[in-house]
Amino acid sequence: MPDTANYPIGHGTLRLIEGDITRDDADAIVNAANSALAGGGGVDGAIHRAAGPKLPAACRDIIAQIGRLPAGGAVITPGFDLPARHIIHTVGPIWRGGSQGEPEALRSAYAESIARAVEHNLATVSFPAISTGVYGYPVELAAPLALGVLAKALENGPLREIRMYLHGSQAFALWRSAAEALLGTPSR
Repeated sequence: MPDTANYPIGHGTLRLIEGDITRDDADAIVNAANSALAGGGGVDGAIHRAAGPKLPAACRDIIAQIGRLPAGGAVITPGFDLPARHIIHTVGPIWRGGSQGEPEALRSAYAESIARAVEHNLATVSFPAISTGVYGYPVELAAPLALGVLAKALENGPLREIRMYLHGSQAFALWRSAAEALLGTPSR
């Protein structure tokens, strides 16, 4: 059974979950995408595989209209073959030491993803740990930043639940520690 930790915030809940985001039945899951929305490795590749063959064409259509999606931007597509109804694609920053706008871009990736959810009247959204994989953003810096944005969204907005999916027990423990420092002890 995967680890979970629940944090009541405002009228909603922030949940940390050790598990596979592609199996989540939220209104939307967030894809840590590349700027071409072309699929790739990690969570991006897993979401593209699980969503099925219609997702690449939808992503190509978006890129044809807007060009490459910049770091911090977010767009939405149907979920296609996923349990989630929608996929919110966002591009996180590549870590270059922290002095080239990485914190602002990461904050924007979470905030813009939330904005797309609110625009589409969604109540539940599930996130991966954006930019902490191959993009190299240090987890100890990314987790408090991301959790702060997500907590604020639950305090101030219409979202009912935000789920943070983490890959492996070590990642879960790091994010739970950051959540406890920011939000206190989780509820049962």
